[in-house]
Amino acid sequence: MKTADFYYDLPKELIAQTPAEPRDSSRLLVLDRHTGAVSHKHFYDIINYLREGDLLIANDSRVLPARIYGVKDETGARVEFLLLKQISGNRWETLCKPGKKAREGARFSFGDGLLRAVVAEVRDDGNRVVDFECDENFFATLDKIGQMPLPPYITEELKDKERYQTVYSHELGSAAAPTAGLHFTKELMDSIRRKGVNIAYVTLHVGLGTFRPVKVDDVTKHKMHSEHYEIPEETAALIRQTKQNGGRVIAVGTTSYRTLESVATQFGEIKACEGFTDIFIYPGYQFKVLDGLITNFHLPESTLIMLVSAFAGYDNVMNAYKIAVNERYRFFSFGDAMCIL
Repeated sequence: MKTADFYYDLPKELIAQTPAEPRDSSRLLVLDRHTGAVSHKHFYDIINYLREGDLLIANDSRVLPARIYGVKDETGARVEFLLLKQISGNRWETLCKPGKKAREGARFSFGDGLLRAVVAEVRDDGNRVVDFECDENFFATLDKIGQMPLPPYITEELKDKERYQTVYSHELGSAAAPTAGLHFTKELMDSIRRKGVNIAYVTLHVGLGTFRPVKVDDVTKHKMHSEHYEIPEETAALIRQTKQNGGRVIAVGTTSYRTLESVATQFGEIKACEGFTDIFIYPGYQFKVLDGLITNFHLPESTLIMLVSAFAGYDNVMNAYKIAVNERYRFFSFGDAMCIL
């Protein structure tokens, strides 16, 4: 299967620049993965597609305000740092722009000195290992001076940082939001629970590799980035119980989907555990856990559209995307949603 098979033409004006208000007012394309039938709803209608005894699995990772702007101590030159991954303590793998100003040993300050940094190492891929210093808690300082690391296709300023967080976000550590969850309100989740649908959580810290393009022609030759995940015992037990009782396990987003299928692939079952996953799912994959998926619309030729095609069928997904473009759905992180059952 070729990467080009997953291309579709998307007019630029369909890339959502701002989130829907309220969250659950976004549109919802419902796709029957068995027949390919498509229907058009709003996200608050999702409750009508859930049944008593079903289980929603959502990713409770919280996005770091990981983009910080500062100056080089020696020259006063302006720089932008993007925190990618915590290595240990206040040592982080970081993307620096412009990179030529961030040589080994270079020192920087951010937020009028609230946060200070020194480059400890320049890696082969151009990323920097940076040691940060601050007078109070690092994450509290970051919350004061950092900005949300919005994807490059969003050019409008985000006025409320919480709109790039899910209402159930809890575990700090992502460089990008698990965006399928952005559509849920607390009120909608309460209504879903009252219907007898359980909601449980996994944690997968989303890396910027989620936006990395596939640069090989042959899909099978692509190497996925690695991301840290955790499944608590309560969630593992609910999944086992749901399956035993004939209920459906429905992932909220591709990050939840990858977490569940990674663990099932590695251990042959769902159990409480944590680790790193670089699972790459594309058409032909045999599913072990998933019965349904709630997701956003993804970039052409991305690993995420391949992953969705594996679950719903290539022809069904590409046809649904064509319909979504024709119907003027809003695409990507702040865009509309799909429910695939």
